[in-house]
Amino acid sequence: MDPYDDDSQMLDVQESYPRGTLHTSVEARNPIHSSIPSTSVGGILATNGLQDSRRYATPYGDAEYLNTAMRPLQEPSRESSVLANNVANHLSIETSEDPMQQGLDDLIDELDDAEHGPTAPYVSSLPTGLCYDVRMRYHCELDPPKQSRDFHPEDPRRIFKIYKELCRAGLVNDPILNTGNLIPNPLLRINARNVSESEVCLVHDKKHWDFMVTTAKMASDDLVVLERTFDSIYLNITTFGCALLSAGGAIETCRAVTSRQVKNAIAVIRPPGHHAECNQPMGFCIFDNVSIAAKVCQSDFPDTCRKILILDWDVHHGNGIQQAFYQDPNVLYISLHVHEDGNFYPSGNYGDHLHCGGEAGLGKNVNIPWPTKGMGDADYMLAFQHIVMPVAYEFDPDLVIIAAGFDAAEGDQLGGCFVTPACYAQMTHMLMSLAQGKLVVCLEGGYNLTSISKSALAVTRTLIGEMPGRIQEKKATETGIETVQMVAMYQSRFWSSLYPRDAHQDIGNKHSAERMHDVIRYYQASQLKENHNMINVIVYREKLSKSFVNQVIATPNFEDAVPIVVIFHDPPELMGTPHPVTHKLELHNTWLADDLKHYVDWAANLGYGVIDVNVPKHLTGTEENEGYGAENKAERLSVSNELAVYLWENYIDCNDATEIFFFGAGYAYESIIHLLINREDDFTKRVTGMVNFISENHLKAVSDHGFFQHGQSLSKWYRANSVNFVANNHLVWDIDGSKKPSKRFGNLVRSPVNGLNEMLRQHQEEVQGFITRRVVRRDDDTEEEKMI
Repeated sequence: MDPYDDDSQMLDVQESYPRGTLHTSVEARNPIHSSIPSTSVGGILATNGLQDSRRYATPYGDAEYLNTAMRPLQEPSRESSVLANNVANHLSIETSEDPMQQGLDDLIDELDDAEHGPTAPYVSSLPTGLCYDVRMRYHCELDPPKQSRDFHPEDPRRIFKIYKELCRAGLVNDPILNTGNLIPNPLLRINARNVSESEVCLVHDKKHWDFMVTTAKMASDDLVVLERTFDSIYLNITTFGCALLSAGGAIETCRAVTSRQVKNAIAVIRPPGHHAECNQPMGFCIFDNVSIAAKVCQSDFPDTCRKILILDWDVHHGNGIQQAFYQDPNVLYISLHVHEDGNFYPSGNYGDHLHCGGEAGLGKNVNIPWPTKGMGDADYMLAFQHIVMPVAYEFDPDLVIIAAGFDAAEGDQLGGCFVTPACYAQMTHMLMSLAQGKLVVCLEGGYNLTSISKSALAVTRTLIGEMPGRIQEKKATETGIETVQMVAMYQSRFWSSLYPRDAHQDIGNKHSAERMHDVIRYYQASQLKENHNMINVIVYREKLSKSFVNQVIATPNFEDAVPIVVIFHDPPELMGTPHPVTHKLELHNTWLADDLKHYVDWAANLGYGVIDVNVPKHLTGTEENEGYGAENKAERLSVSNELAVYLWENYIDCNDATEIFFFGAGYAYESIIHLLINREDDFTKRVTGMVNFISENHLKAVSDHGFFQHGQSLSKWYRANSVNFVANNHLVWDIDGSKKPSKRFGNLVRSPVNGLNEMLRQHQEEVQGFITRRVVRRDDDTEEEKMI
């Protein structure tokens, strides 16, 4: 008989050892009969902390643990192997050791056991906790829209759908919802309780508490009127009670994990909380659940829960959590959210990457603001690998709390992103490596019932020890890469683990340095002034004058009775090969690519008037920051539009030019379209033609708005009097050619090349011919034809 298969003997030997040795197994009862009730500070380690006699801190009583050194030295060595002993017995292995030496070895082993104490159970043997209370579903709308069958996004069914999904997956022992495939170690239920006033006031002020107390006694009609005075809030008489349970549930879940009653846990709670501010509810949130739970744990476990990481992956910025800990050095708040330059809820610049904490908490606030919707798995994984995890490891928290909104999930229309359950599981798995696995997941947003339940299930399966699923999307978007690099560079001043480092912060003040885009434009302006006697065009508006010094220059004859070409263009392109080791872009290996100068030379040499407008990516003087300057496209476009209108009203429309041509290159062309739409009557009367080059940016459509000039609509005029060269790989071109672009984009010409400089070089003769033909045609026209 093979001794390795003799399990019965091995188990017999195991049973002969006293409790507390390496071979002790933790007894488990059916979790449906055992749950963690609400706990107090004094009783957190008491034996009645659980409804059954099971112990998770140690496998025996506290007194026995504290008096370990007094136990008789009768336990066998931890190095002794039951399996090895069985094998030796079966094979009759004889030892030839000296009995005195054997006794000495046994004594050393026993002393070693006494020094290290009894063996505590492995954390992996502890269950995962679940907090869910059906009473939280009572918070609902009193006055839903009468003309719509749609439910409010913050639907009471949200938490039940998640709970039901967990039950059907066999993770929860619920006789009604189980399908018979219960896992061996189901989730241990953690009872929610009402949060106390003192606990709420750790985060919120007394007025906010008092206000919510009054709502529990108000008439329904009064509540309907009251809720309309708040930002995205609905109320009923049970709202206050549900909010008490939601915050209390978050507290008890965090306490259970911190005290090692469970290894980790998920709190399926509502109403959510991360938007609730110190003095008001907002954004579907009543009390800031996660912040309250974090502060309670810091207070109740000062030695074991001093530093807390709060990771917020809700698609909306958690303004409430940021406010609660903005100056706290012991709480690191990291938020990944759609920002859209402050236009996405909760709006404003509070969620941008420049808000990094204040005073003692400087650097402990990390915002990763996506500039647009549509972010996916690869973008989130990139942010985790390059920012979240390096910063989290450096911070080294004692507890990790995920503010788990699932509204960035694929299928959620409010969020508009494409994060899959597998990605949520991967992010959870990475965070489980922190704080010795002390991880709590607290539900926040998420409004597609299918997406939220599937995502929560994937996260919970990861918590119990299942490996995450594979992520299919591997390539991050350019927007995602730019955002992650921008945040990492800015935060590198606070975290040594982040790269690339912002080596240029405050370089302007330290070294009297200038930004290269200003230096290059000064060089361009000097060349144009030297070659064509061009002059600066004065801009008298304060904001514009700061941003466009040397950016607007013109030939001296731009107000004369000659054809004039007005050019709006992006800055020239720097091209070069960085050093293979330092990655620095060295001047002798760098070239300035500017094919637009050939167009200026051609028009000026023909005697045409030229106004050259360079629209810089960095608007000097609007908000000076000497670190990495990310392009603010919205601000840039706004200022460029304002400049276009200013130049039209003060220099172009009022001059004596015989023909006016507008020339747009890159993103700057959008300001010409803005001028056409907003000055349509004057523009169409005076402008002879438009030429535009579009490489990477979106095309701008021209709608009619009821405008008609000589029987033509505005879109038809634009199509008849423009030529727009569009890059060969632009998204406007349908792959199979079956769908034609909209006529509102003007007269489109597909370029055989890509890139702005390549297109400018490729189509130079075509542009010159377009302008020349129209100038000659106008010269031959009669006065009546010119009027038409």
